[in-house]
Amino acid sequence: MNIRSLTRGDGVVIGAAVLLFIASFLDMYSVDGFGGDIPSAWENMNTGMGVYLGGVIGAALIVVNRLLPAPRKVAGLDLGVVGTAFTIFATWVLFWTLVDVPDGVSAGAALILGFIAALLLAGGAIAGPLLPALKAPLLPAPGPAAPQPYGGQPQGGYGYPGAPQPQPGQPFGGQPQGGQPSFGGQPGQSQPPAPAGDFSPFWFAVPVPRPLFAEDGSPSPIAELAPGTWYLAVEQRGPSLIAQTQDGRRGVLQDTSGIQRG
Repeated sequence: MNIRSLTRGDGVVIGAAVLLFIASFLDMYSVDGFGGDIPSAWENMNTGMGVYLGGVIGAALIVVNRLLPAPRKVAGLDLGVVGTAFTIFATWVLFWTLVDVPDGVSAGAALILGFIAALLLAGGAIAGPLLPALKAPLLPAPGPAAPQPYGGQPQGGYGYPGAPQPQPGQPFGGQPQGGQPSFGGQPGQSQPPAPAGDFSPFWFAVPVPRPLFAEDGSPSPIAELAPGTWYLAVEQRGPSLIAQTQDGRRGVLQDTSGIQRG
């Protein structure tokens, strides 16, 4: 799971879900002059489990679907779509519960705050993938890392465009050919072949989360490239790029549209 794949819309969903959960423990109704205990949503399991907790579960499905490397399906439906349906249902029920308050009582904090939270929850779930302001990354891009001692990455850290790029015939992070290995290396290490053609490795970043597929053509992604992080393109295969992640995994980036070169 990649937490940097979360968007501002997901942040709205998470905040609204927390507010909805808190509202479920407040008084459902308000009665003038009545000093006794007024039940919360959990006094009625249909309301507590079916409406309030249902909205929270919907938010969890939306966020989990965003964190997974590839979308998951439930009964043929995208997990995020199922979660959005939960949030809309919770908003619909709370709206009519708020409108149809029994005679002699007024809507309590649980209904008022719960409806506001559910409305924000459904709005964030629906508008999150549509509005550019909500599609922006929730977390800022990481800054350059500090220099590492004893054979670590150059100043700027892995994924920083200012770091020296590997030369053809030299593996990324490996030792130069010939002579004695640099400090921390091992003699006799084999070197991979140089990239074909005139291709030179370069740093790049993706505008939106994109899957990275295995080089053997497997349809299941092996990782997800997240905005705000720099990756190394080590080879080009037709319109696709062979990219290397921070942990050394290599895969095929099929969608290269809109990438930013470092």
